[in-house]
Amino acid sequence: MIMSLANQFAAYTAWRSRLYSHIGEFQDWLSQNELSDAQTDLRLTQLLERLHEDRLNVAFVAEFSRGKSELINAIFFAEYGNRMLPSSAGRTTMCPTELLFDGNKLPCIELLPIQTRASNSSVTEYKRFPDEWSVVKLDIDSPETMQEALRHVSETTRVTPEEAARLGFEVGQGAIDFYKVGDDGMVEVPQWRHAIINFPHPLLKQGLIILDTPGLNAIGAEPELTLSLLPNAHAVLFILGADTGVTQSDMAIWKEHICGGGTAKRGRMVVLNKIDGQWDELKTLEEIDAEIQKQVDSSAEILDLPSNQVFPVSAQKGLVAKINGDSALLERSRLPLLESALSEELIPAKREIVCANTDTEFGAVSLQVRGLLESRLAGLREQLTELTELRGKNKGVVEYMMGKVRAEKDEFEAGLQRYYAVRSVFSRLTNKLFGHLGLDSLRQLTHETREAMLEAAFSKTLSEAMGKFFGRSRESLSLSTGEINEILAMMDAVYKRFAVEHGLKLGSPTTFSLLRYEKELDRLQAWCDSHLNTMVSLLTHDKRNITQKFFEEVAVQVRRAFEHANKDAEVWLRAIMAPMETQVREHQIQLKRRLESIKRIHQATDTLEDRIAELENVEKNLLQQIQALEGVTGRVREMLLPLDDEQLQAA
Repeated sequence: MIMSLANQFAAYTAWRSRLYSHIGEFQDWLSQNELSDAQTDLRLTQLLERLHEDRLNVAFVAEFSRGKSELINAIFFAEYGNRMLPSSAGRTTMCPTELLFDGNKLPCIELLPIQTRASNSSVTEYKRFPDEWSVVKLDIDSPETMQEALRHVSETTRVTPEEAARLGFEVGQGAIDFYKVGDDGMVEVPQWRHAIINFPHPLLKQGLIILDTPGLNAIGAEPELTLSLLPNAHAVLFILGADTGVTQSDMAIWKEHICGGGTAKRGRMVVLNKIDGQWDELKTLEEIDAEIQKQVDSSAEILDLPSNQVFPVSAQKGLVAKINGDSALLERSRLPLLESALSEELIPAKREIVCANTDTEFGAVSLQVRGLLESRLAGLREQLTELTELRGKNKGVVEYMMGKVRAEKDEFEAGLQRYYAVRSVFSRLTNKLFGHLGLDSLRQLTHETREAMLEAAFSKTLSEAMGKFFGRSRESLSLSTGEINEILAMMDAVYKRFAVEHGLKLGSPTTFSLLRYEKELDRLQAWCDSHLNTMVSLLTHDKRNITQKFFEEVAVQVRRAFEHANKDAEVWLRAIMAPMETQVREHQIQLKRRLESIKRIHQATDTLEDRIAELENVEKNLLQQIQALEGVTGRVREMLLPLDDEQLQAA
């Protein structure tokens, strides 16, 4: 049985919820057994927060009138029994629209005025200021009222040609130009820059976010879409019209914003919509299928793709078929084939990412706890061996044993001076790392680059300013990598020394790399080279405006990369020092307990047999704890194993 996208996403959400529950159970078990500390608790809490906030982003990209909104209705909202998004002939979605669910807000549409484009602030920045948005309430109990409210995303306004240009719209004279000067001397442009529809649909409640984008002009004028939202989407559906084929503007969107050079990434799919236009009662089904296949092959060839990556569908017939329960029409619409391909690409890829991230963090914490329990068990058994050897021995032997343990304790505490010295060097290297990776120098660099670009008279000067910005950003990452390698080498040597001299079970320190952030800089610089530093941009836009707007978004993306790198480095630094801190503390406690045990027997405050029996009971409890730990961590590890299709369906 082929699982629909909705069913497979529901199964994925159920799996994620169980994983969340098992990790929460592990955190509670650590707390109940007094095996947690502030650092371990923080790491598990952050891991649970990431799972709770996990989202699945699907973007729909197309030129106007390709049936994009209808396709969203057909795939995700047919069960609602009506069209959720406005879908009719002509341009319906005038601004990028996000469909999501935020339980902290009432159902509504939030609309950001188009005039905010005149500033250099991104939509993400504006999301921090609710007062800047117009809010329209959604009555989810009335489909008619809701449809009326959703028509706001189609609204337009009329502005002067100068204002239209200032807002990033290319005003043309040709018949194909959307933004033309009317008889009244004004230009019709979208009224809203961005819309957020907060709607309690079951899939949106489970963490799905749908991004509906209008045509090329809107994408080009919003660098945030190109630099962040589309590249970070887990799936991008690029919709063509079967009635138009691949037009020039379709090709421009494909090359510039989705898959330059035909290098289709995972989760990037092409949909050939409106195949019902080929349904001719005077032709046989075979003839119709052959014509559709011919269009598929032609589109695939133009886009430089295998034809099996182009999916012919009729979104409108698929929606009607779902609402009316017409299985024959649904099959003919070919919508289930697209949904199946989408779910097979999207859900497993998303699950792999979550598994990898969870496994790394959870694995480190569970190993640390296991090491702590094994250290306690080893220390306890050493005590038991010592006390068992004292059976039938005279007081002099007890005194000798006490002196031996005291000497061992003194030796360890002398060795602690090295540990404190390591802490001091570690702190110094950490400060140097954050000196390179920190945001202060990046802010200064951003300011200097902004000034240089505003003063630039030629595109060559622009290129040099941007090249310097990326060069110095990359140098900061390179210097940071040097500090990371130095910290790693030092901790590796210290781990080995403490393992040999004091028998601590430390393994190897956790490694860390900034490679993903270097690749992000490469991606952003490649985008700048192909978009910002071309004469085309400078000829078709106001130079100062385009320079400011696009550089601000690039700067935001670089800052975001550095912010994430800082957070990852902080987590790694805690993780690399935590095992040693825990083992050193535990070793101190064990030496102190051994000394106390022998002292009490020497002073005859305890009988030897009573103390041995007491320790044997503690040993039994420790073994039970280790067994319980295996059970509670095993449940999490089982959730992280790869699933086959049957298991996913049963999930």
